[in-house]
Amino acid sequence: MQRQLVERELTPEGPRRRKGVGRRRRSVTVNAAESPLAWLHARGHLDDRLFDAGERLRADYERAQLSASVTMRWDPVRVKGGPDAGLNPTERQIAARQRFDRALAAAGKGLEDVLWRVICAGETLPVAEKTLAWPARSGKLVLKLALDRVADFYRIA
Repeated sequence: MQRQLVERELTPEGPRRRKGVGRRRRSVTVNAAESPLAWLHARGHLDDRLFDAGERLRADYERAQLSASVTMRWDPVRVKGGPDAGLNPTERQIAARQRFDRALAAAGKGLEDVLWRVICAGETLPVAEKTLAWPARSGKLVLKLALDRVADFYRIA
């Protein structure tokens, strides 16, 4: 994973981008390229099995090209082997979409929201909790439950 270090100013509301030169305040350096899932894994909040399940789900999301399109189309890099070996690009995209949909269905009703927000959209847990109107610090438990079901779907031991 490529590191993208950014300086963020600490405020009473939390870190934010540093703007202009003003009085001296505390700041932190963060890796903006790090996903919320990778952040949780790096700090020991997710074990390898749950992290791998989340990465598989994100990979299927990206292979299925479900994210919003941009002005330029960047075709994915061709990878030899894997679950889609021997398929043409359209068939690979359809297969990834089917796996993604089945993985969300395996997680169960109500859990696909947190999976999509944290893994696919890259929202942090506090933002996802607030958007879903959940109590603070409940997202990690729900995310672990959802990832455990996704790991079972992908047969990750």
